[in-house]
Amino acid sequence: MENLLRPVIVVGGSVVLTLLIGWATDLLLRKADARHGGTSLWGLLRRARIPYQLVLCAALLRGSYDHAQLLETHRVGVGRLLTLVLIGSAAWLAIRIAGAVVETSYSRYARAQSDPARVRRVRTQVSLIVRVVSAVVGVVAVAAMLLTFPAMRAAGASLLASAGILGIVAGVAAQSTLANLFAGLQIAFGDMVRIGDTVVVDGEWGTVEEITLTFLTVRTWDERRITMPVSYFTSKPFENWSRGTPQMTGIVYWHVDHAAPVEAMREKLRDILRECPAWDGRACGLDVTDTTPNTMEVRALVTAKDADDIWKVRVTVREQMIRWLSKEHPYALPRVNTADAALPPGRVPGQAQSPSASSASPDGAPRRAHEPPRTDR
Repeated sequence: MENLLRPVIVVGGSVVLTLLIGWATDLLLRKADARHGGTSLWGLLRRARIPYQLVLCAALLRGSYDHAQLLETHRVGVGRLLTLVLIGSAAWLAIRIAGAVVETSYSRYARAQSDPARVRRVRTQVSLIVRVVSAVVGVVAVAAMLLTFPAMRAAGASLLASAGILGIVAGVAAQSTLANLFAGLQIAFGDMVRIGDTVVVDGEWGTVEEITLTFLTVRTWDERRITMPVSYFTSKPFENWSRGTPQMTGIVYWHVDHAAPVEAMREKLRDILRECPAWDGRACGLDVTDTTPNTMEVRALVTAKDADDIWKVRVTVREQMIRWLSKEHPYALPRVNTADAALPPGRVPGQAQSPSASSASPDGAPRRAHEPPRTDR
């Protein structure tokens, strides 16, 4: 009877004690979250209750397993398994706590900061810091797990003895990976590009959605995702429309007839912009920038507070100006000219060329303008 009750008491007691401690801790975190509504730290720490309970349960079982006298022939294997679970859950708990602290710090900074560019920069740095911490904790946890095996300790000693050769081989094999890793750190702390920036890469316009240590994701205007290595942004030129100030200047072109009322188009442009909420009121203008034999090129210059609004302003101005021209000034739209060419001054349509302007034939007789020269002599 004692042999049956002992393992039940040890294992069951560890599980029950884990649940009680976890429930009490979660209750305290909920009360702290309700009391301190200005910070989200306590609410974020509640996300770590599962790894927290795993750590408690694994630690209690690891410390009391010898008293349970259960599976005596597999005591070493069970103890090592509990140690591995304890190390893995502790690493999981550390990552969750670090993520909660970093996210709380970022939220507090974002509420106190009024500059969106600085907020995006800190957000980029924070996300990369969390990834670096997670990677470091994961590597340490895996190394600690391997060191629990005696065979791995000998292998580790032999690996350390040949660290120089392995370092050279690893450096050559992981050259691109290391380049992306350092490029990710350079982007995070060099403030080259941030999450939320509007960029143009390889002719594609979009918004930076995610930045990791190795790749960067750009969400295009049509909701596609372009994923590229972060080393691209440190080795090739790209457009960052959110760098410095998000204000932008846009251009709209029209090809109209030479008789188009340019001054009336300027007035209409001002009327369109006054009714367009996306226009920021900084500047506007309309000029003739080029001419062709059939049309002339008219350029409108407009401004907006960011890339999204400048797109709205441009399409609004283009559409309403074309609609106004077709309704009020249809002659100003481009058309194919099918009329006769204008004659020189003093020339009457249908009048023949004067004899003085015509050349004489080789035999002295005057040759009419339409008569071809004679070549038989």
